[in-house]
Amino acid sequence: MKKIVSLALGLMLCSGLMAQSTIQLPQPDMKKLSMSLGDALKNRRSYREYQKDKAVDLNTLSTILWAACGISDPASGKITAPSAINMQDIKIYVCTAKGVCLYDPKANVLNVVNDKNLLESLASGQQFVKDAPYTLLLVSDQSKARRKNAHFGDIDSGYVSQNIYLACTALGMKTVARAMMDQDAVRSALNLPEDVIIELNHPIGY
Repeated sequence: MKKIVSLALGLMLCSGLMAQSTIQLPQPDMKKLSMSLGDALKNRRSYREYQKDKAVDLNTLSTILWAACGISDPASGKITAPSAINMQDIKIYVCTAKGVCLYDPKANVLNVVNDKNLLESLASGQQFVKDAPYTLLLVSDQSKARRKNAHFGDIDSGYVSQNIYLACTALGMKTVARAMMDQDAVRSALNLPEDVIIELNHPIGY
């Protein structure tokens, strides 16, 4: 039953039928991340071709998001990625052709942001980005930071980016880190304030 619900939610997210304001993610599947660190480092590559018709189920998406910057220790609130002065500033927007959600690692949910298609702005002329079922947009939200520092955001986004690479490798998937995008269009579409720094995006797929 859980598999059916997860699949239904995944199809809902991909198709844009996001009537809910919040989508509960399944728990990350640690067994899928069982590849050794050595093998993951050896096999990690950047890919710029994706199968347009092969979907990524919600369980797999949840596992990638957790690996990126999910909660690794619920008691302390620590996350899977290092973070300067423990700002935990990197936020991940999950973008599809039918809308955008914001990952909330503490609640393990996707909060629906809007139904806008940002892929054209994220792709910036590179068609392969629009072929991937999801693109993960990494921003550094320093609105609540004790010490605002753009370099901290740049560094922290690198940690999260590498986690996405390694998770995708372990899951037999493809990704690439990209700084190319129309940042003005993305900022406007997501209504991002100036103290949110747009860092990278990662198309993910097969």
